[in-house]
Order: sequence, then structure tokens, then C-alpha cells
Amino acid sequence: MDTLPLSLPILMDGATGTQLMARGMPAGVSTEQWVLDHPEVLLEIQRAYVQAGSQILLTPTFGANRVGLSRCGAFTRVAEYNQRLVALTRQAAEGRCLVAGDLAPLGLSLPPFGESSFEELVAIYTEQAAALAQAGVDLFVVETMISMAEARAAVLACRSVSDKPVWVSFTCDEEGRAPYGTDVLAAMIVMQGMGVSAFGLNCARGADVAEQLKRLSAYATVPLIAKPNAGMPGSYCEAEELAALVPAFAGAGARIFGGCCGSGPAHISAIRRAMAKVDFSAFRPAERDPDVIPCASEKEARFITPDVDVGEMIQCTPDLMEDILAAEEEAPQGALKIAVLEEDDLDIFAENQYVVKDALCLFSDVPELLEKALRIYQGRAFWDGTGDLEEDFLQKMAATYGLILL
Repeated sequence: MDTLPLSLPILMDGATGTQLMARGMPAGVSTEQWVLDHPEVLLEIQRAYVQAGSQILLTPTFGANRVGLSRCGAFTRVAEYNQRLVALTRQAAEGRCLVAGDLAPLGLSLPPFGESSFEELVAIYTEQAAALAQAGVDLFVVETMISMAEARAAVLACRSVSDKPVWVSFTCDEEGRAPYGTDVLAAMIVMQGMGVSAFGLNCARGADVAEQLKRLSAYATVPLIAKPNAGMPGSYCEAEELAALVPAFAGAGARIFGGCCGSGPAHISAIRRAMAKVDFSAFRPAERDPDVIPCASEKEARFITPDVDVGEMIQCTPDLMEDILAAEEEAPQGALKIAVLEEDDLDIFAENQYVVKDALCLFSDVPELLEKALRIYQGRAFWDGTGDLEEDFLQKMAATYGLILL
């Protein structure tokens, strides 16, 4: 993966949507359409962020996918809208900072909670990512993620069309849970396993961001992002109040900073001044036990050791859900092993993988089946070395899907 021509720490921009609304954008309209109809408003905001010290501007493409653009009847114009919106941000940047292609939640869910397939999510994100890449963005920022499936789909999409860096940021509550229930620690374990270049939190309260970053820093292998809200609608905090949290973010491991809803150029300027006062060299990396290996299911972080006991191998039968629940309750080994031995097993696994909570060892002696199972699984699985698969293939699975090789 390419790395950014920037050194840490890095300052991003602040909010776009709330700044647009403060300048007259009505609630409920298509932000992308409104920006294209009023380009001078976006240019004013983004130029102010550059003046405030932002090193990265996010394109106003939060909803510029076919799902979001369907709301204004422009779902067939994804490529056009993304390219025009990127061009506006490039104009505002004037070569003084980098331009990040912004991708955001679709609001679609996999069965049994929704009707979208994982490949549908990947296709939607790929269409937008390809347009952003064609428009020449310097990196991708997959932000305000609310579910593991959408985040994984967006990362796979970006990496399929470009080798530019991909950053991922989730939103969460005070307990560190994204709206669809994923622990952000599990999300980070999965995302960095898939090769993202940075991970973090946005669109959350500053105090919650600081608290959750502490949990993440112990297992982070990529730079952490802190891009909190400036409070809540109607009670946004002053610039210096948000900037006062910078030392706490830095102490919790953040090296990339910015602001989300309610923040503006004044907040970014204050954050820049606060960053300048932090001695980042004084912070020491968290010590890690080399025998503790982070895994994750769709919603939970799990930790194993190289000699983990996976118990009896579970077959993909119509009773898979009951077998998974029984294995995790009756024989709590901390890990379980599921075999995918034929094509029909994939459908059964896809229907039931969401109930997995423990660390998962996936097994197949057919490379194509193992790859399809890894693509379906919305966590980070491991391989215990009992199968006879080529090392080159396993390394590819590790790089693409984060498969842990014991």
C-alpha cells in the first residue's frame, strides 16, 4: 500500500454538513446536489479549513453512492457526481493539502437483519470508489461506519480499484459500540488485518473518543484517528473546548486529528495550536504480549494464543446455528472451528456466521471455498495449519482478508 507524503501527527478538516447548513443548506436535501448547485459555499468552507491548517480535506461525497443519490433521482450519475465533487475540493485545496475521497454508510444490512447481500454492498462501494480513484483522490476515508459488513465491503472496494491508502473510522457510543452492535476494538482488529493505513473514531463525543482510543491503542498497529463531534446540535462547544481534548487523544494513541459535526475552521485552528504544544515523542508504544493474538467476530474482539484449542470441527449442516451456540456455551474453549467443504456449505455459513462470538478457525481443503468463506465472514478468522494449502495462497488470504496464520 502507498503511504501518505505526510508525517505524523496529521491534522484533517472539520465538519462539512453542519457548516453547509449554517450557510443556508436546508435540512433533508441531497447534500451532494446542493453543493453542486452552490459550489461557492463549499469552496468558502474548505478554503477556510486550509487556512486553519488542515493537511487533508474530505470530499463532499458522503452520500455520493447509488443508494444516497437515488434520493435525488441521480443514482445513474455516480461517476459524474463524484468526479465533479472531487474537482471542487481539489480547487479549494489549491495544492496546499491532500484530497481524501469520502465514503460513508449505505444503511443496508445483511440477512437476517436486512435483505442486501455482501456482494451487493461491495458492488455499490466499488462503483463510488472507482469514480473517486478516477478523479484522482490522494487517499480514501471510509468514515462514520456503523457496521462491520459495510466497512469490510468499502475496504475491499477501495483496494480493488486503487493502491492508495485507505483510512477507516467508526462512530460509537460511550460503551464503544457502533450502532449495529460492533465493538470498535473488534472493528479495528478486522480493519487493520485487511490492510488499512489508519483507523479511528469520528462522529462521537470527545470524552468517549478519548476513552475508547485507550482500549484501541493497546492493539493498534496503525495510526489512530480522533475526529470527534463538537457536542450536540443546539449546544456545540467552543473551539478551545474541543482543542482541550487533544492531549487526552494524543495520550490515548491518536496521531491523526480533526473535527466532526458542529466543528468549523475555528475548531481546526484551535486543534492545530493544541497539537503544536504536545510532545508526541514522550509517548511510548503500548507493550504487547507476543503470545496474545487478536481475532474478532462480527461484533466481539477475541484473543487467542498459538496453542489455542479449537475443539471439535463443526460441519455446515442445517443445524449450524445450534452447533455454534452449543460449542460456545457447552465447551467454552475461546475458539471454534468450522469446516467449509463444498459449495453448498457457503450458503449455510453465510446465513449463520453472524451468531459467532468466539474466535473462529475456518477450514477448507479447497482454496476457492476458503476464500469465499473468508469473504463472507464479517470478522477476522485464523488458520490453524491443519490443512494442506499452498503458502502463497494463505499469504494472499492474510493480506486481503486478515486471515491469521498460526
